[in-house]
Amino acid sequence: VYDFVRTIPLGKVTTYKVICDALGQGSPRSVGTALRNNPFAPFVPCHRIIASDYFIGGFRGEWGMESKTKTEVNDKMAMLAKEGVGFTKHGYLIGGEEMIWKGQ
Repeated sequence: VYDFVRTIPLGKVTTYKVICDALGQGSPRSVGTALRNNPFAPFVPCHRIIASDYFIGGFRGEWGMESKTKTEVNDKMAMLAKEGVGFTKHGYLIGGEEMIWKGQ
């Protein structure tokens, strides 16, 4: 999972499901679990992973816009904004499919 995530270029994101498909195993949830405990951030840019419906998804153990603190998801959105990846006020990816990295 970490090796694949390292290939996501600046300005792109991918989904938990795309990672599973690329690896040929696992589930989106297992990818999320691995990334939740990512000791190699930001070298392994786990902030570039979103949900399959293009929702912002989770970050540092919190999920989405309705999380308790909203600070984690706001940090993720800010990091992605600096990389040129935008989201709507409801947390959905702007640009859709063309912003998704599916590997080489």
